[in-house]
Formats: sequence, structure tokens, C-alpha cells
Amino acid sequence: MKKSIVLLLALLISGSTMVGQSTVKQQEKNKKQNMKHLDWTRNANIYEVNVRQYTPEGTLEAFREHLPRLKKMGVDILWLMPIFPVGEKNRKGSLGSYYAVKDYHDINPEFGNKDDFRKVVEEAHQLGMKVILDWVANHSAWDNVWAEQHPEYYEKDDKGNLVSPFDWTDVISFDYNNPEMREAMTEALKYWVRDFDIDGYRCDVAGMVPTDFWDNARRELDEIKPVFMLAEDEDNADLLRAAFDMNYSWKLHHLMNDIAQGKKKANDIWGYYDWNNSVFAPDMYRMTFTTNHDENSWNGTVKERMGDQAGEVFAVFTFVAPGFPLIYSGQEAGLDKRLRFFDKDTIDWSNLDKAAFYAKLIDLKHNNQALWNGTTGGNLIPLSKGIDDDVFAFARQKDDNSIVVIMNLSKEARSFKLDNHDLKGDYTDFKTGKPFHFSGKHRWKLAPWEYVVIVK
Repeated sequence: MKKSIVLLLALLISGSTMVGQSTVKQQEKNKKQNMKHLDWTRNANIYEVNVRQYTPEGTLEAFREHLPRLKKMGVDILWLMPIFPVGEKNRKGSLGSYYAVKDYHDINPEFGNKDDFRKVVEEAHQLGMKVILDWVANHSAWDNVWAEQHPEYYEKDDKGNLVSPFDWTDVISFDYNNPEMREAMTEALKYWVRDFDIDGYRCDVAGMVPTDFWDNARRELDEIKPVFMLAEDEDNADLLRAAFDMNYSWKLHHLMNDIAQGKKKANDIWGYYDWNNSVFAPDMYRMTFTTNHDENSWNGTVKERMGDQAGEVFAVFTFVAPGFPLIYSGQEAGLDKRLRFFDKDTIDWSNLDKAAFYAKLIDLKHNNQALWNGTTGGNLIPLSKGIDDDVFAFARQKDDNSIVVIMNLSKEARSFKLDNHDLKGDYTDFKTGKPFHFSGKHRWKLAPWEYVVIVK
């Protein structure tokens, strides 16, 4: 009996050790990276374009008129939500989901035609911006042209019926065990790069598609021209080794929501970075955001989830903390409504009251190398870790560029004393533009949700 207990304990300890070693090995594997990013991504931001809701016309031609304004704001990469024809069979709402693609080689006639799209790409390029398309490789509309011509491309249940993922009843899943299907999808991806000179893709539910498909597709795309790839995924670091430049930092987004709602504390952000740094290599890009099309339509506006004050400080956070910042359509106009997903619901552009705010953040990102993306930027230097539950303070440095950030992430007034002679020097206050000399010691009194950013 005692021998059995000893043996059982030994097995448990051994198993625990093996699990621990396996976890460490997986983390080390995750942190390895082969991806080489394009130079123009190093200090870039990304802007998501909801073509349907962008203008009263909801067309590519009408959106094109906004390109000079977006260039003036400093936008680098335009991510266009799917521009392809939308399926009619089992359609949701009056217009259907952009993500129920009927034809991967055509343009949604509601948006215009291929010449309209070509003009958008050409003018964006002339203005120095890049264009990526939203791509849906996991599933298509029920009435996609392939569903009739090549039913073997699709997954079926044991009764031979087409399969919808989750409760997405307006779409059907592809079968990636079919090599001909893979080839057709890859050729469709290549078509828009080769014939329209787009600069890459944002790939919907990328983690639901086999990684080896993406790896091969990226190789074939790069043979046409070097591209930029964004994966809608968070946990699968394998995607970022060869196929994708960037994925989503959803955990950080949800943590920001929780802090704004009083469910979490600023100090919890350090735990997020501990996890992030154990999973991802330093040069794996992570997209930071306060909203996007899914968050806005399904989970609420920034004001609903965060409130005005917290929403502003977290918008600043997405630009000054490590990450690749995203702006969603209408944020620069103070978008404060949930845009309908399956029906027309035009953004109100009557007051671009936030445009200057985002332009200033973008300019800071462009010109201070401490804030650049991946390893070209500065590491996060903790200043408040374990010191204050409600204040999140850090520094970042790269060559001659430095930034010190102090944020009160609570609804109560706080004070924060910084005693760090390594950071002393002459700075500029980001908000006021006034000079600020940091002697190595300073105490800030912070109102609720107030932030201080000093740069040099």
C-alpha cells in the first residue's frame, strides 16, 4: 500500500515535471521567429475601412474622396473590410455579412466595380499609403460560385450535408484536406496582388485554417511582391513565424475594458506582458486597439465599454506601449454608435473632433523610434510594477529617443513619485508641447484617468 502511494506520487511528480518541461519547450518554440518584416511596417499604423458604412453612397468611389484626409492624418495601411460580392442564400439582414463571400474574384456591385477598386489602390499608393484586403479563407457563402462548380471543396458531415462553423448559418466551411481547394484559394489570393497591386491581407479567423496553407500562400504571394499579412488570431505563434507579420492582442483589449469598468487594476497589465513575452518573439507584431468592426457592432462603442476619459487614455496607450496601433472607421469623428452589421448604417462625419488627436499620436509614433514596431522600437521598462495598483508607468528607449508614460487608470485621483536617475534629462510634454526637465525625481498628481507623456 505504501509502495503504491510512493509510486503514485513519483508518477505525479514526474508527470508534472514533464508537463512543465513541455510548457517551457512550447514557449521557447513559440518565441522563435523567421519572419522578416518590410521596412515600411516598422513605424506604421493601420486603419480599418468599413466601405459599406463609410459614406451615404457606400461605394469605393465615394470612399476614395477621403484618401487625402486620411493621408493628412498620417494613416499608413488601409485595411478594407471584404469588398467581394455577398451571398444571398441564407443571408442575414438586408445586405448580408461581408464575410459571406460569393465570389473571390469579383467586387460587390453595391461598392462599384474593379476599376473603382483599382483607382483606390492607385491613389492610395500615390499618397504613400498601402492597401490590404480582408480575406475569408475558412468559409464562403452557400451560393459561392465554387459551391456549385466544386462541391468537393467543402466540408460535409457524415450525412453528406454542408457544414456551417459555429452559428454562422450564412456560410459553409471549406475542406482543407482537398489539395485542389487549397490551390484555388491560393490562386485567388494571388489574383488581387498580381492584378491590382494590393499590399497584403488581413485574414479572417486565420487560426481556423491550417498553418501550412498560410505558409505556402505567403511564399507564393511574396514571389509576386513582398506583402504584409495580419492574422485574426491571438494564441497561435506558429502563424507569425512565416505566414503572418501580425496578429491581434485581444487579451490586452479585454483587459483595458475590464480596467475601465473597475473589474481589473492597472497593475494587472504587467501580468499580461509576462504572458505575452513568454509566448511571442520580440519581433512578432501585435495589433493594439480600443475598437474594430467586431467590437463596435457586437460588444459596444468605446464610450459604452470604456467611457470618454478611459477611452482616450487607452487610445494613447495603444500608440505608446509596445504594439501596432489600429484606428477603426469613424474613431477620428468620435464614432459613438454601434454600426449595424448586416444593414446600411452610415458613419456621421459632421465633426472630425478627434482627427487632430489621432494625427498627433501618429506623428509621435512615426518620429520617435522608441515607439517603433517590434525590435526596432524600445523595450518596456517598468516604473510602477508592484508599486501602485492604479497607476501604469513605464519608459521606452531606443538610441537617442526616449519616452516616459504615467497613466492613472482609475476613477480616483492618484499621485505617483518617480525616482529614476537613469531617465533624467530634457523632455517635451506630449500634450502641451512645453519643455519638461526631469531631474531624476518628480511627483505627479493625477486626476482620474489622467495621463502624462514626456518625450525626447
